[in-house]
Amino acid sequence: MSDEKRKPTPEEKAAAAAEARAKAESLRKLREQEAQASQEPQEEVSALEVKPVSEMTPEEKAAAKKAAAAEAIAKAKAAKEAKEAAEVETPVAEQQSEAVALPAKPVSEMTPEEKAAAKKAAAAEAIAKAKAAKEQAEASPPPAKPVSEMTPEEKAAAKKAAAAEALAKAKAAKEVKEAAENGADTADSAPDADAKAKAAAAAKAKAAAAAAAKAKAAREAGGDESGDDDAKAKAAAAAKAKAAAAAAAKAKASQATGDEAPAEEAPKAPSKNQPYLDKYVSRISEAFGQEVIEASYINELAKEVPTLTIQNERWHQIAQFLKDDEQLSFEYLSDLHGVDYEDRLEVYYHFYSYKNRQSLAVKVKTSREDSKVASVMDLWHGANWNERETFDLLGIHFPGHKDLRRILLPDDWVGYPLRKDYVQYDEEV
Repeated sequence: MSDEKRKPTPEEKAAAAAEARAKAESLRKLREQEAQASQEPQEEVSALEVKPVSEMTPEEKAAAKKAAAAEAIAKAKAAKEAKEAAEVETPVAEQQSEAVALPAKPVSEMTPEEKAAAKKAAAAEAIAKAKAAKEQAEASPPPAKPVSEMTPEEKAAAKKAAAAEALAKAKAAKEVKEAAENGADTADSAPDADAKAKAAAAAKAKAAAAAAAKAKAAREAGGDESGDDDAKAKAAAAAKAKAAAAAAAKAKASQATGDEAPAEEAPKAPSKNQPYLDKYVSRISEAFGQEVIEASYINELAKEVPTLTIQNERWHQIAQFLKDDEQLSFEYLSDLHGVDYEDRLEVYYHFYSYKNRQSLAVKVKTSREDSKVASVMDLWHGANWNERETFDLLGIHFPGHKDLRRILLPDDWVGYPLRKDYVQYDEEV
């Protein structure tokens, strides 16, 4: 067997173990000596710590701080030397002797014992490098002690110093601010006119935005010409009544405080479509008399369309007149639908004149018990399916219609679903 593959004998192992025990014993004695040497500064510190820090004189505080620093340095030094003795002397001696005994060879050819020895040698070399770097760093001035290593007295002193520094900075900043404010007051004692002007402009802009939002809401509310015109008219009337009540309350409050009564609001400007409404009323009244027109108004909630309510009995004649009269010429029926108002039913028509580029809305009332409105299918053929749908869902009959039957529901359906008193007949449907 070659020297490279030879394993240590039992005698060699016993000698190495004895050498390790001897080194460990010498290390223990060294630690005991260092512990005894560090007892003297601790006794001095204990003599100074009898008195609380707040009652110490400046000389006693300095002495206590110096003693604490000496104690910390001694502890650090003892720990350092003990660590170095444990990590360097014993392992390094063993590893160096083993490294000398074992020649270098590839790792793949090493025995397990040789691999372990090589690993220990590499670790010893790394420890030696770390020790050299540490000694070089210790040659420079020691940095400030971290808070975690401070004694309670040192922490209190550091906290007090930081508080004093912060108080001084705050006091200086306050003095600078007061000086600046006093200078501004003496330089400009008049009110800030520019700030007031900006506030007034902001208030005006806010009021304008509110007015624009209100106008937009009104326009959106009036976007559907085929909606519930009567309900819209009621809503407009309610809004006007509310505004009038608010004005009256304001006037009463002014009189109670002795102020002069506010001037009456200017009358509202007439609608741009008022001349067209007057024209329609005049033409129909001349042909049939004023009694055939039950109501006439501008629907402000539906793009200000001129609206007429016509007598049920004369409706077909007036519808013929609206289409054939040269000054009216309403040749196009754009909408026809029914509405249930609980106390009555109504049929709503919307006409348009391409010749005059004008619109007209007509409403015809009928009772719920005997709901009949003359058909206009013979005048505007587009009324065919609209009248059938109104009959199907609301039960309004249109005498004169050539094929009046249900268009959405089966013929045997019971009731009219869009009536407000409708009760479903077949619960399983």
